[in-house]
Amino acid sequence: MNSQCVTEEIRPVDERDFEEMYHIINDAASAYKGIIPADRWHEPYMPGEELRAEIESGVEFTGLYEDGRLTGVMGIQDKGEVELIRHAYVRTLRRNSGIGGKLLKHLCAECRKPILIGTWTDAVWAIRFYEKHGFRRIHDTERKNKLLRRFWNIPERQVETSVVLEDPQNPYRGI
Repeated sequence: MNSQCVTEEIRPVDERDFEEMYHIINDAASAYKGIIPADRWHEPYMPGEELRAEIESGVEFTGLYEDGRLTGVMGIQDKGEVELIRHAYVRTLRRNSGIGGKLLKHLCAECRKPILIGTWTDAVWAIRFYEKHGFRRIHDTERKNKLLRRFWNIPERQVETSVVLEDPQNPYRGI
């Protein structure tokens, strides 16, 4: 982006933006290729049917728009006792420009429940991002695994290769 004034808007992503959201997710997810376990990588990283299934399962996506163009998305999913931050992706050309932080802050401001975030163990940049924004990694492997099995619908292989982060100011005490 150039130094001209850019109009930003954070709002729910709707059906009109589905294709652009799909593109952003798969563009940004290319950072995982060669990082996450090879048996968990596929192309596209998130097929359209899977993205639609995530939306149908209750993941609500919010987007940051710059001059009307979708540049980043982040989902949140109400799981009863907690809310999960899901599928946080920023257009590759706009990474490290504060978009993810703005989306995270926006979603967290609306939450009244403990927030949990899951990501790949080897996605150190993602872990650092969440830690920079106040979340703390759960180091107790037994608790981490119980949380992943209870609140996420992921294969056991992904449980083994993932981490969970939580807000230390509002931790989930159910496990």
